[in-house]
Amino acid sequence: MQTQLDAAYENERKLADRIWFTQPMGGGVTRDLTWREAMSEARRMAAHLKSLELPPGSRISIFSKNCAWWILSDLAIWMAGHVTVPIYPTLAPDSIRQILEHSDCKLIFVGKLDGYRAMAPGIPGGVAKIGLPLSADQDAKQWDDIIAATAPIAGDPRREPAELATIVYTSGSTGVPKGVMHSFETMCATRAFLDLFDTNVDDRMISYLPLAHVAERGCLEIPNLFVGFRVYFAESLDTFLVDLQRARPTLFGSVPRLWLKFQSGVFEKVPPSKLARLLRIPILGRMVRKKILRGLGLDQVRLAVCGSAPVPVELLEWYARLGLDIQELYAMTENMAISHMTRPADRRIGYVGSPMPGVEQRITGEGEVLVKSPGTMLGYYREEQLTREMIDPDGWIHTGDRGELDEQGRLKITGRVKELFKTSKGKYVAPAPIESALLADPLIEQACVTGAGLAQPLALIVLSPTARTRDRDTTSAALARLREAVNRERDQHEHLGLIVVIGDEWTVDNGLLTPTMKLRRAAIEDRYGGSLATWAGTSTPVVWS
Repeated sequence: MQTQLDAAYENERKLADRIWFTQPMGGGVTRDLTWREAMSEARRMAAHLKSLELPPGSRISIFSKNCAWWILSDLAIWMAGHVTVPIYPTLAPDSIRQILEHSDCKLIFVGKLDGYRAMAPGIPGGVAKIGLPLSADQDAKQWDDIIAATAPIAGDPRREPAELATIVYTSGSTGVPKGVMHSFETMCATRAFLDLFDTNVDDRMISYLPLAHVAERGCLEIPNLFVGFRVYFAESLDTFLVDLQRARPTLFGSVPRLWLKFQSGVFEKVPPSKLARLLRIPILGRMVRKKILRGLGLDQVRLAVCGSAPVPVELLEWYARLGLDIQELYAMTENMAISHMTRPADRRIGYVGSPMPGVEQRITGEGEVLVKSPGTMLGYYREEQLTREMIDPDGWIHTGDRGELDEQGRLKITGRVKELFKTSKGKYVAPAPIESALLADPLIEQACVTGAGLAQPLALIVLSPTARTRDRDTTSAALARLREAVNRERDQHEHLGLIVVIGDEWTVDNGLLTPTMKLRRAAIEDRYGGSLATWAGTSTPVVWS
């Protein structure tokens, strides 16, 4: 079979003078790299890695925010016969050290990073360093110097499909991160996206979700290596809207939190009620839709995707009214993002879709979702027991998600098997559906439903930017009404006792979100656990922390 590395060689020849990457260099300046130029750099770095005479299959890490040289480092590592170990660009020193030591990394590429000085102690002294262009580590050997002094590797070095290509350490929402092993063959299962997205060389994508995660590698990097479309990179959060408007992507994927932020940004300019009225006016509504999408840089998008966490149904419906039908993607690091996806032709809002090509599904008697996928991992690195717990003898991945199927076999995720908690009344509560109902309201940006051992569950919420500017009494009244509306749709034991407004935002930096923006429930409950009983004892429907 053709691997992604073989495809890169083919595109190097076919698309030699076509622009491959557009990379921000700071200060509003960008640099374009053609396929010929970029592959020349990858080949030269591969030759340098070969010259180090590391044992075949050595683990080499990439520690950087997304950039053109992240992907070129990946290619160079593969050309040289080694294995890529990505590291999220936001990890704490202890986590960085744990990954590098567990994987026995020999070398690390250090790129553009925020707060690198605080993270650098996580890199063990025996690990060699190479600084990518824009690197935060200027003391390391520099990519540009090595490229200038090294001739490109000869020929087209091949890797066998069954060879280990990468070890992706999970984001660690619970416990110590595990190293998910993927071969070139399991990574190439993401070719399924080429047909699902109807991808072609004239498409454009913007790379900003961490390349250290399989979603960005599976939906962007690997399909890109096969097709050769143009990739734009985002410079920073502050410039993201400008970067997005520059790229005008035709394919765009994101996580629910960013789709919510886009919506909140629109609501800051046009109140929800006024916007709803404008969209109902035939001619004016079309103009408003175009203006909003153009302002977001999404006016050229022909396929939008959302994944990583549950998406509020109301949010999907809101974007649909703007003319942007967001398709949902459900998958895991352990199956290289190849599991389920909605399709425009049979989309059912609230469901994450049908199995992707080659994927099988089952629901156990306990409601757990089991999946067989052509992207199923080789296993957890140096963790045979954990591998056996995740993949049973028949090859089924035990996802840990609870779900149900409709009459057409479309999957709906109803929560996590292990996220269920029991109230003091002995009733089990699934937090995810309640959180989705809360997140559908523009007042709320983040929500975590908890309450193990309490009489009734309660919701911890972070307000949206728009809600933070409003009068507290007005917001409290609106949240109380929201609580009543959410409770009306649920069984008595699931009724929220109250809503607690948290003053600080939950972020990756403060350890309350994973790098892919999922809640770290245990961390959130640890932070606020000492106050839960006190809050639950109040008689008001809304408490401000």
